[in-house]
Amino acid sequence: MDTKILLENGTNELEVLEFRLDGNAYGINVAKIKEIIPYQTITPVPNAHPSIEGIFMPRDTMITAIDLKNCLQRGTTEATGLFIITNFNKLDIAFHVDSVVGIHRVSWRDIIKPGTTVSTTEDGVSTGIIKFEDRLIIILDFEKIVTDINPETGLKLTDIDQLGERHRIDVPILIAEDSPLLNKLIVDSLHKAGYANLIHTENGQQAYDVIQECKKEGTLRDHVQCIITDIEMPIMDGHRLTKLVKSDDATKDIPIVIFSSLVNDEMRRKGEALGANAQLSKPEIGNLVRTVDDLVLAQK
Repeated sequence: MDTKILLENGTNELEVLEFRLDGNAYGINVAKIKEIIPYQTITPVPNAHPSIEGIFMPRDTMITAIDLKNCLQRGTTEATGLFIITNFNKLDIAFHVDSVVGIHRVSWRDIIKPGTTVSTTEDGVSTGIIKFEDRLIIILDFEKIVTDINPETGLKLTDIDQLGERHRIDVPILIAEDSPLLNKLIVDSLHKAGYANLIHTENGQQAYDVIQECKKEGTLRDHVQCIITDIEMPIMDGHRLTKLVKSDDATKDIPIVIFSSLVNDEMRRKGEALGANAQLSKPEIGNLVRTVDDLVLAQK
């Protein structure tokens, strides 16, 4: 299946691959997918996490295979089906699924954020739900699934300690991140690094609303001198936010840092075309602080 459907930059759309486990419909952003291949024999790894089936080497590249059914507490997957090979947070990982249905193009505005009865900050693995024809497609939080298996793949908060003693920095920074946990971790990390003047929002639309309100009140420089944004967010994604900011004469000079698990070669090219000043993969929290330093302290 071709997973290289091209989207125009900044249109606030994404491609979702629908797949099945036990007859239930789930989804993943196509931007995370490298390829989809038939099940291959894997080699078990001693003392591995229960959700890790093992490893295999397609095209001489070692890849960890994860039993997605086990992650969702639905038993174990038979030695059939498909592997969805993904790349995010600089990791190549294969997720074992029963079957693939197809690819749907949707707007981020069409994605329903799950309520607390479906997903909580602590243990939820759903980032959104799409109503498509006669069914609901649950978009899974693959980053959280992988981090739960191996916490070392998440934000490396110890990187902040390596920055040494920091003084208070009053430069106002606007953050757009839909994950409550990651939002908090980013805010805490920036606070620890000395940045005390932060506004954090849940998606690109909320961040853009803050910008527009500041423009209206004439207080833009007082509240927004740098923007940190994720890419994948409901209602408005980070690429759309970047396009809107960089196409407005009043805001085009505000530095934008894209901080996302999706920063691969293709997505980096898209971000550059939209005018992003820097793009970093989410584990690099220490580099995020250094990048913000370079962008905002040089203006002082």
